[in-house]
Amino acid sequence: MDRRERLIYSPIPERKKLLIDNKSKLIVWVIVNIEVWDPSQPQPRNVLPPPMNIPMLPDLPNWSWHEYGMRIGFWRFVETLKSRKITPTLALNGIVVDYYPKAVEEALNLDWELMGHGFIQRPMHKVDNEYVDIKTTIEKIKNFSNKDIIGWESPGLTETLDTLDVLADNGIKYVADWVIDDQPQDLIVKNKNRMLALPYTVEMNDVVITAVQNHSSNEIFERGKAQFEQLYKESKQTTKIMSISIHPYLTGVPHRINYLNKLLDYISDHDDVVFMTGEEINNWYCKNEDILS
Repeated sequence: MDRRERLIYSPIPERKKLLIDNKSKLIVWVIVNIEVWDPSQPQPRNVLPPPMNIPMLPDLPNWSWHEYGMRIGFWRFVETLKSRKITPTLALNGIVVDYYPKAVEEALNLDWELMGHGFIQRPMHKVDNEYVDIKTTIEKIKNFSNKDIIGWESPGLTETLDTLDVLADNGIKYVADWVIDDQPQDLIVKNKNRMLALPYTVEMNDVVITAVQNHSSNEIFERGKAQFEQLYKESKQTTKIMSISIHPYLTGVPHRINYLNKLLDYISDHDDVVFMTGEEINNWYCKNEDILS
């Protein structure tokens, strides 16, 4: 199914007002992404170019860059979020439960939501069998956590023309791949189940801020503050969603973590702001009769 067949264009001035508890609010959705990188393969991203620009495998320095995040950076996130009583969504590769089980156990202990993020960090176009990859990912996370998995973020937000239908057939109810709006939007899938595109982000995503655009350490705070202030102003008229997507190897390092802390403290200091997981957003949106009428 073509992209344009998946959704109906909906300009925001024509929509009904979205409310939470009879008020317009700003929802803040924090997504922590954890992945498995295979050192024997080209790495998803590089911090250190190879000598003489000749790629070499295994790629130890760039693999180590990511591994630091899982050993140290992730636990900084835990402290940051736990101390502020913020419950995020954890996007994880299915194989993470084998390589980093203690990280997933900690997330479960803190009641974080788990969201599928592919089996290993690889574009959906490059998996051998998309149906098997998605089904195996969901089953592996579910078996480890004893939780139903209803959300999905494809590695690199990649989708084939069939990805949404495969996800719908495997019980997924919302995706983070369609970065198209400030509010949830319905997507059309072949089995007619309801599928939402939740407002994920590339602008407030540390991969873009740090690894792609190469901004200074304080950019997540400065950009986040500007993003928040505009959405907060607009949320006085109708509920909107601000998402913040972070990776342990990027924002979990010593010179960036305090700018994340500063941003979350700034946001929390405002009225009519609510932190929600993807599952909570999905359930609120789908159960609100005013929205559906």
